[in-house]
Amino acid sequence: MSLDDLLLNLRNLESEDYPQLKTLMDSIYDDIGGAWSKSTIDKLIDEFPDGQILIEDDDRIVGVALTARVDYDEFSNPHKYDDLIGHREIILNAADGDALYGLDVLINPAYRGHRLGRRLYEARKDLCRSMNLRAILAGGRIPNYHLHADVMSPSAYLDAVARKEIHDPILSFQLANDFLVKRLLRKYLPEDEKSQGYATLLEWNNILYEPAERIIENRKTQVRVGAVQWQMREFASVESVLQQVEYFVDAVADYQSDFVVFPELFNTPLMGLTDQSDQIQAIHFLAGFTERFKTEISRMAVSYNINIIAGSMMEVGEDGRLYNVSYLCHRDGGTERQSKLHITPQERRDWVVEGGDELQVFDTDAGRVGILICYDVEFPELPRLLAEQDMDVLFVPFWTDTKNSYLRVRHCAQARAIENECYVVLCGSVGNVPSIENLDIQYAQSSVFSPSDFAFPHDAVMSESTPNTEMVIFSDLDLTRLKVVRSEGSVTNLKDRRKDLFDLRLRDWSWKSGGRLTGNRQDES
Repeated sequence: MSLDDLLLNLRNLESEDYPQLKTLMDSIYDDIGGAWSKSTIDKLIDEFPDGQILIEDDDRIVGVALTARVDYDEFSNPHKYDDLIGHREIILNAADGDALYGLDVLINPAYRGHRLGRRLYEARKDLCRSMNLRAILAGGRIPNYHLHADVMSPSAYLDAVARKEIHDPILSFQLANDFLVKRLLRKYLPEDEKSQGYATLLEWNNILYEPAERIIENRKTQVRVGAVQWQMREFASVESVLQQVEYFVDAVADYQSDFVVFPELFNTPLMGLTDQSDQIQAIHFLAGFTERFKTEISRMAVSYNINIIAGSMMEVGEDGRLYNVSYLCHRDGGTERQSKLHITPQERRDWVVEGGDELQVFDTDAGRVGILICYDVEFPELPRLLAEQDMDVLFVPFWTDTKNSYLRVRHCAQARAIENECYVVLCGSVGNVPSIENLDIQYAQSSVFSPSDFAFPHDAVMSESTPNTEMVIFSDLDLTRLKVVRSEGSVTNLKDRRKDLFDLRLRDWSWKSGGRLTGNRQDES
């Protein structure tokens, strides 16, 4: 499977999807009878549309989760698969049931390895929470049991899988997704020869309750971000940098984060692989790796199911000029870019970097976000323009060498959070690399800032790192609190601007669809 054109979408199953569903089910369940009939699927969709979830790549269905609503007391006790099936293969969906029952999860073999099954399970959990249901139940096959049936009992097999001594493609996956084995089910699906008719009764308990709504169609309001305070060090190859990036992506994704952000120009140590006597030639050498970094980090975003703010990297534009660009790699496979607009004297002098001419608010599955690279956050006009386009979170990848330089960025970033009533995530690099020009020293204390009001920390600092230490910081951001502070806060900065006295005007610029501002001049009066 090629990742170049990958574009994933999560939505509910519809009747017209049946031909693709049948093909997928027939190929995966060839050992237990293949696909449900169209009438069975149509009735399931009609009775419980929210429970039938799929992932598509463009228009191709690549993953499906089928779910019924059941009575917890009945199905949390021993039962058979046939107890779910009525006359003429009609799945018995209980409209007033207090639990979900996982019928099937199928992933196209060509798309395995990208954690699509986990994504479907998380959607099921979100649905369970939103409906205020007690639990998710499932009868889980144990298809690798036949390989061990001669030497161990089913119970011993379950224990070995739980201890990770044996891998079972279904049970191992269920356990990794926080399901607990309640009991062993006998003769659950007699025709399942690989499982020898056995199955596990699995349960995921819902400990959170939210207003009932169609979660799949609504943007998250609780968002977790992770910022990687990256240590600059000598690297022997591109592969070694990418290995370090993936290590942090994996670690942050394990904490169920929606975003991970890296610092500005985090891959600059690769300049050490070439002659540095000519800095312009060396920085163009570095820019030659950018396309590979984009491809690999986009792959990580999909594989680890996390949106990645890929710090920033040097890019040679179509005009042959050099730009400092940040990339937003969405976990659905899409990639967007934000150039640095204001260039520091050092960047102009040593590397001849040009400023970009586009400013954008990005729509994500976890809020509307903006990206301003380092120096850009010191210009309050830019965050204000983004705030006027309903930005929730501003990411600021930065690179500073001394504490006074860092404090300029920090104080301006915190001011932007207060005056624009948004969250600001500040992420920088640390370490000393004297062997590489312009990387002698770094100073950073990565932080997450909030508006300053009662709903937020007293100092408006959600989280901050230890200065000058490689580490990761996490912060949980409640986007609903932004709506409250903007309309009912102790002060309401955005609402109370004196537009009769001043205004932020745009010259030769225009907002395009999606919240993108393009042009070449701006003015404030």
